[in-house]
Amino acid sequence: MPRFHSYLRLFLLLSCCFMAVLLPSCTVPRSNSVSVPTLFQQAGTTLSTYHGHRNAVTAVAWSPDGKRIASASYDKTVQVWDAATGHRFVIYRGHTNWVSAIAWSPDGKYIASASFDKTVQVWSAATGRTVATYRGHTDTVTSVAWGLDTTVQIWNAASGRALLTYIGHLSIVTAVAWSPDGKKIASVSFDKTVQIWDATTGKFLWLYCCRGWVNGVAWSPDGRYVASANANRTVQIWNSTTGQRALTYPNHRSEVLTVSWSPDGTRIASGDDDGLVRVWQAPASPEARSSIVGAIPCGRPLEAAL
Repeated sequence: MPRFHSYLRLFLLLSCCFMAVLLPSCTVPRSNSVSVPTLFQQAGTTLSTYHGHRNAVTAVAWSPDGKRIASASYDKTVQVWDAATGHRFVIYRGHTNWVSAIAWSPDGKYIASASFDKTVQVWSAATGRTVATYRGHTDTVTSVAWGLDTTVQIWNAASGRALLTYIGHLSIVTAVAWSPDGKKIASVSFDKTVQIWDATTGKFLWLYCCRGWVNGVAWSPDGRYVASANANRTVQIWNSTTGQRALTYPNHRSEVLTVSWSPDGTRIASGDDDGLVRVWQAPASPEARSSIVGAIPCGRPLEAAL
């Protein structure tokens, strides 16, 4: 029996030593240890390689939404492909010589490409269809960039003929709306203004400066008001004749992107960056604060319609 107890003590001693070696690998990492999730790659890691070109690649450009890449090459093509998977969407073959530069339009719908064939070509990023070709250069075009058009242009819908260009804004125009009688136009912009002007002559009538850029605009059916959807989370209503503010609707919790007046003029719908549409009471008369439908105060949302 003494020998058995000696063996037992030796076995337990060895077991404890063995467990002492194994257990540290099972413990929770210390606070100063670093655990890198497999979702994130180490800086400099190659994520994908695109093999679509047959000659040197001269330019690459990301789409504004970051989902696509356009690449230009001495193989005379521009190719648009998925930035994550490498799946090719479009091959543009409009140039007759090396392509030297490319640029996406701000909305991501078009690509402008410059070439040794002395042209700049604008084409659809989705279909590859050529929209326009500029041939004014006398030698290789080595660079191209999109400008920000700050104008509003009126043109004949049947013939496409330009009728008028309004140049009152200082930044990108985000929305325009005709007055119900067709005589005036309201335009809003990233320059933080709402501008009303004559649709025939382009004569400026009035301007209101907002606290942030303006995303949307709508006329009341009777033409007496203009509503603006604003980045400062409000919808503001203006008297379309004087430019005086009649009402501020403050109940959105994020940037307001769009606004629309009901056909009967009693309600307004506005949508925001949180994905919500709020329907609320419209003013009854200039600078009015009373309700039109029932006893709902002006500017209060119609909760049942949300």
